[in-house]
Amino acid sequence: MVRLTLDLIAKNNNIKPRKEETIAQCLKKITHINFSDRNIDSIDNLSLCKNLSVLYLYDNHISHITNLNYSTNLTHLYLQNNCISCIENLRSLKKLEKLYLGGNYIAVIEGLEGLGELRELHVESQRLPLGEKLLFDPRTLRSLAKSLSILNISNNNIDDIKDLDVLENLNHLIAVDNQLIHVKDLEVLLKKLMKLWKMDLNGNPVCLKPKYRDKLILMSKSLEFLDGKEIKNMERQFLMNWKASKDAKKIKKRSNKIEDPSSSYISG
Repeated sequence: MVRLTLDLIAKNNNIKPRKEETIAQCLKKITHINFSDRNIDSIDNLSLCKNLSVLYLYDNHISHITNLNYSTNLTHLYLQNNCISCIENLRSLKKLEKLYLGGNYIAVIEGLEGLGELRELHVESQRLPLGEKLLFDPRTLRSLAKSLSILNISNNNIDDIKDLDVLENLNHLIAVDNQLIHVKDLEVLLKKLMKLWKMDLNGNPVCLKPKYRDKLILMSKSLEFLDGKEIKNMERQFLMNWKASKDAKKIKKRSNKIEDPSSSYISG
């Protein structure tokens, strides 16, 4: 296994200082580091890479997120397909915009309080014990309420997403291959998420319910794409007209029952 050190970064970037320039000064200039699929199992202190903004460490063997506290200029962090079981030591990354943690061993989405710039969170396909599902810490969800716009929680055995209703600026939800069953639960969510324009739920049992697509289109005025298929204005208008007609018939039927006294007389 390999530890990601400053020496390794210097060698990998083929850093050769000019006259009167130190290695530290060269490291300070680095903005992108790519050590994906390099058998990395731990991270050294990278504080000398003061301008580091993008760090690729996917497809490695990292089990703990450490020593990134001083990488305060990080905007993109790629840690998918490692051995991480806990989201930790990220709260000082105030500029972080995109976080990729798919394919790890994370059971709870937590520890992201204070990341006020985080726009994308990808936590798909966690390798969870049989029967367990991915959970969300309410404090973390509340802290991401204003910033998060894209969330990928696919393939995590999730059967309830009502708690996501606090993510008021969410515009793309990817939750394919989970265990969502009830259309009613989705209604609660869609009524709250007024900016959601794209949602992918393929592979959930709810997709097999009668008129699943029609019901979701009627529930949300903002949705433009559902399960990879565009919702055209004509489709939405047709469904709205159909619903209005159906509701009008129900009201008429009800009022007829009230106005017709003979029905109660005959039954008497």
